[in-house]
Order: sequence, then structure tokens, then C-alpha cells
Amino acid sequence: MSLLRTTNLTKVYRTDTVETTALSDVNIDITLGEFVAIMGPSGCGKSTLLNILGLLDAPTSGSYFVNGEDVGRYNERKRAEVRKSTVGFVFQSFNLIDELTVAENIELPLIYTRMGKGERRERVQAAMERMNIAHRAGHFPQQLSGGQQQRVAIARAVVNSPKLILADEPTGNLDSAHGEEVMNLLTELNKAGTTIIIVTHSLRDAGHAQRTIKLLDGRVVERDVPAQALL
Repeated sequence: MSLLRTTNLTKVYRTDTVETTALSDVNIDITLGEFVAIMGPSGCGKSTLLNILGLLDAPTSGSYFVNGEDVGRYNERKRAEVRKSTVGFVFQSFNLIDELTVAENIELPLIYTRMGKGERRERVQAAMERMNIAHRAGHFPQQLSGGQQQRVAIARAVVNSPKLILADEPTGNLDSAHGEEVMNLLTELNKAGTTIIIVTHSLRDAGHAQRTIKLLDGRVVERDVPAQALL
């Protein structure tokens, strides 16, 4: 079953004097439950594609379907509605709020829903236990190691039980041991049924995916590279 599909997806950034094509005629299809890595050199359009897939940005032309619904032309309000119910994000820089505790950071996505306080607490507790950070609930981000901070970020991404997790260089700020730990967590989430898409420069990280999509100059040059071919 297709979860995400793009057709001739193009993204152009324009200023008064310059026009830059970040993505050009991108056609991909990602099925429910897949683990896919997006690779390519810096500036090839990986993060732009991830932002559109995560409904943080809209394409200039072409179509983007989520669960068979063309969401590419949605306004920001409608994109936000789909985003809240479908997507969890994990970033290289963690994007945690220093003034909030671990539990409060994880709770943030739930505050923007109509969920009651009791259910929010239960979900936060379950997410912390799943990521083995419940003992850090009252700590602040600066009191944690990089690996622990990324565990908090993943807990925040899964607390609303999204169908899809988008991870942009999720191990980029971690040493190899903590990076492998984070990739193993993402692999476990995928085995439990969550669709995972990561943007990465790391062949080792991409090796956790079932297949790899390669971009070059805003275009897909390969879309079904099996993980074992990278290692």
C-alpha cells in the first residue's frame, strides 16, 4: 500500500535576480512500513525533498500524494493538520527546547491536539519507557549526552503514533557508538510498523534501510538501491 507518492515534483526558489531549481521532476513511491534512505551530495535537494514530504514546504509544480490524497496544493493550515496526524520529525541538531524538561519536550506535539492531560501524560511515559529515558524525565536537555538528547527527540517524534518518521541526518552530531544506537532504535520502530525515511551521507546508516534513493542536482538518479549494495 502506497503511503507517499510524488509525480514530477519540482521545487524552484526565486528571488528578484536568481532562480534556483532545488528539485526537478522527482518521482518516488514509498509504501507503508518501508525504511528508505535518501542520499546524495550536499546541495542535491535531499533536505528540500524531506521538507516537502513532511509538509513543511509545498512544491512549485507536480503532485504529492499522502494515502492517495493530493496534499501538494494544501495551504499551511491544511498541511499542518495532516502533519500533526501523520508525521514525526527527527533532526540532526535535536531541536529540543532547553527551558523544558525531557517530559515536557516530548509532550509538545500532543499539546497542539485536543488530547486530555491524563492521556498526554500516559503517552509521554510510554514513549520515554520505549526509548529507555524515563529516568531522565525531569532533566533538561543540556544535562544529557548527545545520544540521550536524540533519544528524547525520537520519543517526541513517536509520542503521537505517526505513520511516518522523517529523520534528517539523525546521527550527524553523534559519535559512531551513539549513532549506531540511534539507527538501531529507528530500525526497531520500523519493524514495529512505522515507515521511516532518513536523509544521510552515511553509507553505514543507509545500510539499515531496505532501499536507497539517490539524488543528484535535484533529480532522482537511482531509486531502488538495496541496502546490501551499499556495504
